[in-house]
Amino acid sequence: MTIYPAIDIKSGRCVRLTQGRADQETVYSENPAEVAAEFKQAGSAWVHVVDLDGAFAGEPANLDKVAAIVAVGMKVQLGGGLRTRASVERALGAGVSRVVIGTRAAESEAFVAELVAAFGDRIAVGIDAKNGQVAVKGWVDTTGTSALGLAQRMDKLGVKTLIHTDVGTDGMLTGPNMAAQEAMASAVSANVIASGGVSRREDVVRLAELQKRRPNLEGVIVGKALYERRVELPDLLALVK
Repeated sequence: MTIYPAIDIKSGRCVRLTQGRADQETVYSENPAEVAAEFKQAGSAWVHVVDLDGAFAGEPANLDKVAAIVAVGMKVQLGGGLRTRASVERALGAGVSRVVIGTRAAESEAFVAELVAAFGDRIAVGIDAKNGQVAVKGWVDTTGTSALGLAQRMDKLGVKTLIHTDVGTDGMLTGPNMAAQEAMASAVSANVIASGGVSRREDVVRLAELQKRRPNLEGVIVGKALYERRVELPDLLALVK
């Protein structure tokens, strides 16, 4: 299982939002690349980066900060505001290893199919679920679309990686929604990365146990718990080896 430490960038700074709300912001660092360097030093190969300004504006706004993280030597998985092919190409051109399509995936299967044909497994789809329904535009809007239904359509298009965020648990440090993560992994053949709610070492232990039943549960994103020192990255990396 891959541990994806998370960096959320807003106004050029490393922050965390509670349940995606822009008015519930905590700043952890003025320099996201320094945070990424710490993750690398701890032994992490990957970092999950969200351009929050991009998510709210619909266009990437922090690619210079992302490029600085790439320069540290991290493999970057980037989401936030990637709603045109041009923006995807800019992100990949900045050295991003995998881009995450969220809002546009819920709106246009043709767009995702075009990207998968062009860029293969460098395209991931982020499925943000609020009570089982897809949430879009920085989680501001909830659609009437079933998260599992969308996941299965993306799977059929050849998307290799799905990032499944349970919005209700994100940033709450209450533990992952295990039933929702298992249902997602059961519904598709694509790799699933679980996101939302990790608060302690035991949460990662439970997800690793779940992976034994659902081998396509490929990874977990850990954010606030790292910043609040509830878990230590070297320990989590050792745990899943």
